Amino acid sequence: MLKMANRSVGEFILLAFLLCHAAAFSPPSLGLGALFFRPQGMKTKPSLGDDATLRQAATFFTDAFWANKVGGGIKELQPNQRKSLLGSQTTEFRRRYGRGDRTSELFICRNGKDEVMGCCGIEVDNISDNGLKGNVLKQAPLMSNLAVGRDFRRRGIAEDLVKEAEELVRKNWGFDEVYLYVEKRNKAAVRLYQKLGYKKFWEDDSASTLLPLKTGSLRQVTTTLVCMKKRLGLGLLGRFLSF
Repeated sequence: MLKMANRSVGEFILLAFLLCHAAAFSPPSLGLGALFFRPQGMKTKPSLGDDATLRQAATFFTDAFWANKVGGGIKELQPNQRKSLLGSQTTEFRRRYGRGDRTSELFICRNGKDEVMGCCGIEVDNISDNGLKGNVLKQAPLMSNLAVGRDFRRRGIAEDLVKEAEELVRKNWGFDEVYLYVEKRNKAAVRLYQKLGYKKFWEDDSASTLLPLKTGSLRQVTTTLVCMKKRLGLGLLGRFLSF
């Protein structure tokens, strides 16, 4: 496995889980594209811990998230990069969404041809009060691993995935809030989350992530992480109220 600065790829896959998405995410898609160009036969379903589904989702996520990553990543992964990232991503998906309890789930969005167009994870996790290394504030739903394939962006897929995750949290798990982490430089993702009612909770400028390089290596780079929070069940009113 490729290693950078004494950290394994697997450790950065864990950070990718926290960051949710980067280049894989489309800009806000509530416009004409989402209204008139939604893929035919579009359906979003939970994986229910099915191993074959999780492996397929890991393959999709590796290409959608890690290729052309915000911050200067290459457009296409080289074979050694893809092999290393895919192995770690599959292990991570199995660990997070393949376990027996039902306080974690990975939603998969497919079109009428059964192609994976997007995915989004949600699980109950520790939420810190100020930065990744802050004191644990509570356990609450944390949304992650949100990615949309490059051929399916600006069609409302990301919003459908977020909606499914939020409904599961509120109706099945009994929570009234959702948290997420996103890189500050991923302005398209931040704008969309804001449009969906998420507000900044804290920032951490000491985080790090990976960038796949043209040389075939994976470089560790610093990034600013933003924790965002949304109160559920408030409708449009929630976008104008403070925490």
